[in-house]
Amino acid sequence: MAEDQLRADVGRIKWFHRIDLGRGIVTPGDDDTPAKLATLGFPDDLGGKTVLDIGAWDGFFSFEAERRGASRVLATDSFCWGGPGWGTKAGFDLARKALGSRVEDKEIDVLDISPETVGMHDVVLFLGVLYHMRHPLLALEKLFSVTGEMAIVETGVDLNFYWQPAMAFYPGSEAAGDPTNWWGPNAAAVAAMLKDVGFRTVKLHYRLSIPRSLARSARQTMVQRRLFQIGRVVYHAWR
Repeated sequence: MAEDQLRADVGRIKWFHRIDLGRGIVTPGDDDTPAKLATLGFPDDLGGKTVLDIGAWDGFFSFEAERRGASRVLATDSFCWGGPGWGTKAGFDLARKALGSRVEDKEIDVLDISPETVGMHDVVLFLGVLYHMRHPLLALEKLFSVTGEMAIVETGVDLNFYWQPAMAFYPGSEAAGDPTNWWGPNAAAVAAMLKDVGFRTVKLHYRLSIPRSLARSARQTMVQRRLFQIGRVVYHAWR
């Protein structure tokens, strides 16, 4: 694809991920995806592994798994590819073409995921999905059912100063103005749910620092006039 044409095509899409397409072209995503990658503890070498990316959106992490040697990568999404949100599949399709990628794709809802519909995978990514699920424990059961070895779960959290497992419920758009944000589990709840659905080893890999969490909370409070204790965590869970 010619560089001028690629730049023009990139400019017609509303991006979430920032993907380096080469030739000095980086997609203008709202999310600082490379910075998020640094928090995930992504395996450096995925040689011979199969990877499932649930909620892939523009596909940054799917393409990264392929770059790190995964033998097969399946990207799945539903809401962001064909749902009522502002996202589309156009970014994923263009990035895959520009990168010459062999990442596979399947449009499927999280709650329809099973070994029968997507197969089993060595590594499963569940990034920025949990708090969007109306039925979070069921979603984690689906995650467990297709994880052969390890899952990486990244999610927003709330109730950061409450140490027992608990979740805040957002019935409207009070969490970041997004009506698809349903739940704000605390870190203890995320770990407890992962263990409850069957993961035998669950380790906290990353937690947004308290000062940065407080800064996010202050910004959200000023916008919504309601106190949130917003943060981010990453868990690694092994079957």
